[in-house]
Amino acid sequence: MEPAQSPQLRRRLGRADLRAVPEVRRALRELLRHWGRPGRSEIAELLTSELVTNALIHTDHDAVLTATVGPRGLRVEVRDFVARRPRLRAPTADDGTHGRGLVLVQSLADAWGVSPHGVGKSVWFELDSDAA
Repeated sequence: MEPAQSPQLRRRLGRADLRAVPEVRRALRELLRHWGRPGRSEIAELLTSELVTNALIHTDHDAVLTATVGPRGLRVEVRDFVARRPRLRAPTADDGTHGRGLVLVQSLADAWGVSPHGVGKSVWFELDSDAA
């Protein structure tokens, strides 16, 4: 008997293709249609769009999104092919709408981090489906 596959979303994101952001949000919404407590999927959409946007704006390469629903919750990874690690910084009034993405991830995710790869890195977050 084979173990059941965890529901997963995987997308290759074209370099600087910001049209991918709403497309990824729609696909994630469909994946998470029956997942978690109320409001959890909306948080997942917000955090995913932040990671995707960061990868597409701050690198000059493609990226790969993987979202996996497992027994403990949701894990979303955005892998890019640039070794430079993202910086968590406190936004200032002069930043306009910039500089808040990783602060949101840090504030709303149950866990998050950066994992180096042979080429590039993955920025990831996890959400527990039962958290309030």
